Amino acid sequence: MNIRNKKLPFPAKFQQFNITNPYQVHEGLVHAESKPDIHTIVIDSLTFLMDMCELQFILDDRITDTMKGWAEYQKFFKKLMQEHVAKSTKNIIFTAHVQSILNETDMVLEKKVPIKGALKANGVEAYFSTIVSARTITVNKLTNFKNPLLTVTPEEETLGFKYVYQTQLTKETVNERIRASMGMWTQQETFIDNNAQFLMDRLHKYYV
Repeated sequence: MNIRNKKLPFPAKFQQFNITNPYQVHEGLVHAESKPDIHTIVIDSLTFLMDMCELQFILDDRITDTMKGWAEYQKFFKKLMQEHVAKSTKNIIFTAHVQSILNETDMVLEKKVPIKGALKANGVEAYFSTIVSARTITVNKLTNFKNPLLTVTPEEETLGFKYVYQTQLTKETVNERIRASMGMWTQQETFIDNNAQFLMDRLHKYYV
């Protein structure tokens, strides 16, 4: 489900749906449950989806009761996660943007997915058991993390960097909200190719 309504930066044969109303995501997840041929749903992105909620529920000029709008904003997200996602039999992947936000209590910069209203207290990440971070890492740094899920191509060697998924925390990223179940990844697998199929394969192997 494409919230940004932008073309993907790579050729793809899977079904794509442009979302113009937040509740179309709820409807799409319900519809997918009746389709045995659908096994994975990608929502790109949760950040843009909640921006759409804010625009339609709160910032729209026709809205006269913003308090009611913020209640609808919170209700939409909780219903999405607790009813549709939690009960789904499909693989569901959310992409999201992160911000560096100052934690004034500990005086450190934390990276987390921004969200507004009452949902901000617990954070988006509280609803997920597996969170990886997409990042750019120098090829030199990756030499310490060789594993079967990490392949550096000749082009990446020339460029000197590679796009990867970070699967668990390091001392440099201790204030990020990367998370996984205990033992899901080895230390060598801290960085893997940014291939969502690798994530799905490992999740299925771990939980089945």
